[in-house]
Parts: sequence; structure tokens; C-alpha cells
Amino acid sequence: MTVNPDPPSPSPVSRTRIEPASGDWSRLRFDDPAPLRETPPRLQQWGLRAAIALAAVIVLTMILERQALSEWLWPDTRAQVLREQAAQALAQGRLSAADGRGARELYEAALALDPDRNDARAGLARVGLAALDQAEAAIAGGRFDQARERLTLARELATPRDRVEPLARKLREREAAHAGLDGVIAAAAAARAQGRLDGGPDAALPLYQRVLELQPQHNAALEGRDDTLADLLQQARAALQRGELARGAQGVQRVQAADAGHADLPDALTQLETLVERRRRDSERALQRGRLEQAAAGFQDLLAVHPEDEAARRGLIAVAEAHAARSERYAADFRLAQAEAEWARARALAVDAPAVASARQHLERARESRKRLHQEPPAVRRQSLHRLLAEAAAAEQRGDLLTPPGDSAYDKLRAAQAIAPQDPAVRAAAARLLPAARRCFERELSGNRLSRAGECLAARRTLEGGGTAVREAAVRLAQRWVAVGDERLGAGELRAARAAVDAAHALDAAAPGLAELAARVRSAEAASN
Repeated sequence: MTVNPDPPSPSPVSRTRIEPASGDWSRLRFDDPAPLRETPPRLQQWGLRAAIALAAVIVLTMILERQALSEWLWPDTRAQVLREQAAQALAQGRLSAADGRGARELYEAALALDPDRNDARAGLARVGLAALDQAEAAIAGGRFDQARERLTLARELATPRDRVEPLARKLREREAAHAGLDGVIAAAAAARAQGRLDGGPDAALPLYQRVLELQPQHNAALEGRDDTLADLLQQARAALQRGELARGAQGVQRVQAADAGHADLPDALTQLETLVERRRRDSERALQRGRLEQAAAGFQDLLAVHPEDEAARRGLIAVAEAHAARSERYAADFRLAQAEAEWARARALAVDAPAVASARQHLERARESRKRLHQEPPAVRRQSLHRLLAEAAAAEQRGDLLTPPGDSAYDKLRAAQAIAPQDPAVRAAAARLLPAARRCFERELSGNRLSRAGECLAARRTLEGGGTAVREAAVRLAQRWVAVGDERLGAGELRAARAAVDAAHALDAAAPGLAELAARVRSAEAASN
């Protein structure tokens, strides 16, 4: 009996593949622990679309920029193209062009792309030498402007000086011969004899300078210019002696610009600076004394000499603020024409100063109040005037001279002044209140209640006007604010120190020590930010 042997065991290498029935994937088994998963068809489609879109964007970008794919991938190819284009431009004589297509610009672009290669540097050197060739041809042809441009290009490209300077000298000589320098010298001498030293192209100094630009060592031009500058300095020093600071400074500065080594210049500069300091002191003193027109003129002269003079600029702003304060006082008395004039002066000096804007608002409010008063019948206005004067007298009897706000004798008087500022009864009431306002100021100042002292001072201005006594009181109060500001700054209270500086500046911009304190406060504020 023959027994069939057992079927052989499957080889570990050879495996029987089992094909499941269609759709019956549940029987499928894998021996690998981490079977591979096929990418879903939808993801394959999206990936293909993204790749196509990316390729389209790249191709479109390169088409729009007209840049070859090889240049985009290999920048050295672009540098080589630029060098070839530059060599072609050089061969055609296009050394430089504003549109970037000149030999110089192309070589510089190639050098920027590939700084390690010397080809572009050597090309720039050839451009410089070609510029000298073109300059020499332009000189021979009498095209002096073109020759100057080519020499400038050669210098910018660091062409050797021993090649550039002989051509530059030749250009000056040819220009001089072409211009007829003897005629220019004669015209300059005639202008100097006629007193036309400067101020126009046919004046002596510009003519001599034109010759010296062409021939720097021309003896007649050098001597003529030196004599002309001496004449200008003499005129400038005479103007300084007459106190004409701006005119004298203009002459001295003109000479300094033409020849900073002129022998007579140091003495003139010393005289100028002496007058500048004197004018500064006079202007500050005029401001303190209320001579606003004189102070403004002085500060404007200082700025004409030194436009960066911050002290003079602050002084001019202080004059504007003083005019603005006058405008407010006139507006409070319904003297609208005078208020308008003072506001216009303030605005002309410092249009952006806050005090100028505030004065404008006071003026507008006064106009509106006057308009409303004029719309009332005269009998009603008279009744209102009598009532306000009676209330002012009652407040004065109670001792409520400046307080409480709105019900004080001072406030009632201000309202009466709005109705009839020139009425004898109103003037008499103001005269009675003035001594109280003065006593109030002295009392509050001695008690170091500076804000209250400022209120009393404002009342004095309204009742007394802007006389010498009021200005002196303002100076005293400003100095006290400076002392307070110095103390607050030492204690590290920057906000209080800044408030003290602002209060002092509003009272007297030239108060002793104010400028130094303001500078220290600014430094401290900057350090704290």
C-alpha cells in the first residue's frame, strides 16, 4: 500500500499569493508588521495639480521678468551677461547712462553679483581711461561741459591722478582762452570802481571768482578778489558799528565763504560776535521791560546771524506770548481792535505757539459776548451794569475780593467791564480793587503759594494793565518758579519740575536760570524714557 507523503512545507522565500474575490478585501492578510498604504487617488490628483500650478507660476514669473532659467538658477551666468553687455557699451562709447545701460553701471552691477572676480573691476578701469579719451576729444572740440563731465567720471572711477590732472589743467587753460579772461578782469575792476562789489553776476567778486575757477593762480584775479573782499569787510564792519547786525553779519559771512583765510577776517568775526552778545542782552532786557517790538527785532537779527540759535528762538516765542497775553487783556476789556492787532503780532512771530491759539479763542469769545450784549436793549444793559456793580461792591464789603470764583468782586467787575469798559463807575470800581489785588499777590508770593499768586497777578493785569509794576511782579514770580523747579528736579519729581519750568517761561522767558533748568529737565526726561 502506497502512502502519499505529506506535502512539502512552503519555503520561507516562496509564498503562495492568495487573490481574494472581487470586492472581498476582508480576507486579505499581510505578514509584514507595518503594511504600506496606497495614496488615495484624490490626494494624488491634488498633488499633481499643485505641482502644475507651481511650475506655471515659476515660468510666468521668469517670463515677466525676462530672466532666463539658467540665470535664475546660476547667478554667475547673469554676471557674465552683464560683463558682456558692459564691454559692448564701452566699445560703443556709452560710458555712463542714467537708465543703467552705460558701461559703468553694467560693470558695477556685475561686480555686485560677483565681487570675487576682477573682470568687472578691470572693466571699470577701462571705462575711466575711455572717459579721459573722450574728455580730451571734447576739449579739442571746444565742448567744455562734456569734458568736465568726463573728467568727473574718471575721478569717480579712481583713474590715476597723473592721467587726470594734466587734462583738467588743459581744460582750464582752453576755457580761459575761450572766455577771454582779460576782458573779465577788466569788467571786474570796473565793477569794483563803481562800488558794485557783490550781489549779481556782473559784480566784482563773482567776476574775479569766475576767472579763478579757470586759472586758480591768476595773479590779477587773486589781487582783485583780495581787494574786493577787503572792501566788503570794511562795509560790513561799518554796518556793525552802526548796530546793523543782520547787514554786517551778511557781509562778514560772504567774505568768510569766499576766502576763509582772508587777513582781515578774524577781527571782523570778533566784532560780529561781540555785537551778537550785546544784542542778545539788549533783547532780553527789552522783553523784560515790555518793549516787545524792540525785543522781537533783536531776536530776529540774532536768528538772521545764527539760524540755529535756540535761545533767540525761545526769546522770539516769549515775545509772541507777551503779545498774546496783551491780546487776551484787551479782549477781556472788549477792546477788540487792539486785541486783534496784538494777536496778529503774536501770530506773525510764532504761529504754532499755544499762547497764540489761546489768545485767538479769547478774542472769538469776546466778539460773541459783545455781539450778544449789543442785541440787548440799552435799558437792559444799563440794569445789568448797575446790578453787577452793586454785587461787586457787596463782595468787596464781605472781603471776597478774588474768591470765590464767579461771585468775587473781581469777577463781578469783569462782567461789568464786558458791558461798559469805559464807564466811570466801572473804572472807579477797578481802582478800588487794584490795591487788594496787589496785596493778594504779595501775600501769596511770600507764602510760596505760587499758583494763587499767579491768579492775583492776572487780576492785577486786568485792573492795572501791563505796566512796569506788573512786569516786575511777573519777573519775581518767574524766579520763584525757577527755584521750585530746581528743588523738584533734585527730588526726582520730573512732572512737577516740568510744570514749574512752563509756569516760569509763561511769566518771563528770560528769567535768570530758566534756560539752564529747562535743559536739565529735558535731559532728565530723555533719560527716563
